[in-house]
Amino acid sequence: MPYIRQDFDGQTVICTFDVTPGSAHDVLDLLNIAWDEVISRQPGFVSGAIHLNDAQTRIATYSQWRDRRDYQAMLRSPEMRERNRQINGMCKSFEPVMYEVQAVFQD
Repeated sequence: MPYIRQDFDGQTVICTFDVTPGSAHDVLDLLNIAWDEVISRQPGFVSGAIHLNDAQTRIATYSQWRDRRDYQAMLRSPEMRERNRQINGMCKSFEPVMYEVQAVFQD
């Protein structure tokens, strides 16, 4: 489970996938399998989550990595390159963005 804290010194990546309501669950299925079989087993993986908006037009993933290079190595692996081609083919767009936590608020 992601634990978001301001002193996290790893890499945070938020990916957004622009999908249609008709393809959202197919993309979710592919993402869940990729996370279960590949992504979560990669060196440097800390945690992650997959989100779907109410209109089923956007999927967002949130992942935490020990280091930016760990995330990049996962993306460059032959298995993930093939999976990402398949996932990207089902999306209108796909955008991974690297972030650094700036502030955390909680109850």
